[in-house]
Amino acid sequence: MHAITIPEPGGPEALVWDEVPDPVPGEGEVLVEVAAGAVNRADILQRQGLYDPPPGASPYPGLECSGRIAALGPGVSGWSVGDEVCALLSGGGYAEKVAVPVGQLLPVPEGVDLVRAAALPEVTCTVWSNVFMVAHLRPGETLLVHGGSSGIGTMAIQLGKAVGARVAVTAGTKEKLDRCAELGADILINYREQDFVAELKAATDGAGADVILDNMGASYLDRNVRALAVNGRLAIIGMQGGVKGELNIGALLGKRAAISATSLRARPRDEKTAIVAAVREHVWPLIDAGRVRPVVDREIPLPDAATAHRVVEESGHVGKVLLVAP
Repeated sequence: MHAITIPEPGGPEALVWDEVPDPVPGEGEVLVEVAAGAVNRADILQRQGLYDPPPGASPYPGLECSGRIAALGPGVSGWSVGDEVCALLSGGGYAEKVAVPVGQLLPVPEGVDLVRAAALPEVTCTVWSNVFMVAHLRPGETLLVHGGSSGIGTMAIQLGKAVGARVAVTAGTKEKLDRCAELGADILINYREQDFVAELKAATDGAGADVILDNMGASYLDRNVRALAVNGRLAIIGMQGGVKGELNIGALLGKRAAISATSLRARPRDEKTAIVAAVREHVWPLIDAGRVRPVVDREIPLPDAATAHRVVEESGHVGKVLLVAP
């Protein structure tokens, strides 16, 4: 088969389409013939040599894919060769084939074509596990989503609205904010021109956000704590703004607030299985009903993954950038 390899870390040009050995599904795994994958920030970090795959994972980038089951490994039941699926991966999505643990498989939802289904696994699992399983967003609460026009952001808006929350977003342009509004966002904040703490307080009569989903990390830490409501929950899922910040513990105590920080890729298989099962139970019916949908900015041929990485690094896109297998 062919896959995108990274012979040496570097810029987008470091991604090389090359012939590699076919993966072999192990116990409790299936072999998926990939129709499409998607670009995530973790892939860019891996390309740069800053984020190695977990032990035992495929060396090729790619944290999600869609495709058809080509073979069943030992001990697999409940799935058949030819089933159309999408999958959460620890790596290997930038390839023509990938071995996937059965607990990380999801059926392609009703009304979603096979290619666009590749936009779903990582964002649904990230949002559901952090906003709902950890931060316990409830109907009537306010959710603040940083990077509202990103793949994760566009899914967080839709899921927040689906459960009856009020959703605030930050984004860097009017065009991106307009797209967030189309998805249901109630409070639109241009982080380049507005102070999100002040804007959020004004829009919530001084209360703030009950849950904040943050992809920035250190640079937003103090402001996020100030933006939290009493009993608020801050869920940190990224470090685009750095890894070390100063925390005002007094402010956190005064609000009886909580901070969590999680990653998805390195979680043990059983934890990923539990998250995928929760997503299938709670999110897939919303997609089947048309209340939630994948947001795809563009589709780029998989061998040209370098172009897709440039698009994501330039941050002009809305939603997901997909890589379509040849």
